[in-house]
Amino acid sequence: MKNRITKVTTKRGDDGTTSSADGSRMSKSDNLIKTIGNLDELNSWIGLLVTLEELNREKVFLQKIQNSIFDIGGILSSNSDNPLNGSKIKDLEDRTKEINKNLPPLKNFVLPGGNKESSLIHISRTVCRRAERSLVEAAKTNKVEKNCLAYLNRLSDFLFVLARKIQRDLGSEETLWSQD
Repeated sequence: MKNRITKVTTKRGDDGTTSSADGSRMSKSDNLIKTIGNLDELNSWIGLLVTLEELNREKVFLQKIQNSIFDIGGILSSNSDNPLNGSKIKDLEDRTKEINKNLPPLKNFVLPGGNKESSLIHISRTVCRRAERSLVEAAKTNKVEKNCLAYLNRLSDFLFVLARKIQRDLGSEETLWSQD
């Protein structure tokens, strides 16, 4: 495999620009670069989830998600016409349905929390939602492959049901939103 990163410190970004995959320079405040940064943050949070002992059964699946997030970043940074493989979206849908079928139906909104593990998953979910919103914003001025957006939408659903599952597995009660 060819080395992709041969030098970490280049000093070329000191002027507030960064290189896209095609070598062109763009502002670090560009919506597309912000989206790629949000994806990087999301990937880091998913990486934290991978380290949780309580999520050992989900480790391989979470690492597949991390690779898919990198795929999306690559598609965005290269302005690629190659779509994100639709089977990645289907895998998320299938895993979400599998987990959700063993959860009680929701009667109201769930307050994030309950235990540390569930809270970390909810933080990952909200970072995913931010990445999704920034991708929608970037799509106003950039070509965005539709499967990338669908994947992030499904990923936030998956993370929601995973948070509920872990909370239940660890014996914590869900706290429902109460309108006072």
